[in-house]
Amino acid sequence: MTGRFDLPEADAFTRTYWDAAAEGRLLIRRCGACGRAHHYPREFCPHCWSEDVTWETASGRATLYTWSVVHRNDLPPFSDRVPYVAAVVELAEGPRMMTEIVVAAPHRDGEDVGLSGGADLEVVFREGVPVFRPVAGG
Repeated sequence: MTGRFDLPEADAFTRTYWDAAAEGRLLIRRCGACGRAHHYPREFCPHCWSEDVTWETASGRATLYTWSVVHRNDLPPFSDRVPYVAAVVELAEGPRMMTEIVVAAPHRDGEDVGLSGGADLEVVFREGVPVFRPVAGG
């Protein structure tokens, strides 16, 4: 990894999310009307359309839903980090989230990175961005 990651520009709504991530907390939104959690954060519930949604600190636990080892990406800052593991994880609270899985070293000549569907993961933060890693011993 070289250089600083480019973070999305926070606005009045997303600033809460990015400030929490900078402190090492993953936030999700929960609907007061239907009780379902969602991610990415929105100002309304994507399940029932209620605007009764609040921030909630997620547990940071997830399971691996799907992944791909990216071997080529010409866009900065990604070009300096190949290969890396792009993934969708299912948070313990229910929503799925796009992220990166940080593993010791993805293989350059194959897709075997020691991951399997349903693997237990935990959130870690890299320069204020939530990424996930396999749970030790899991």
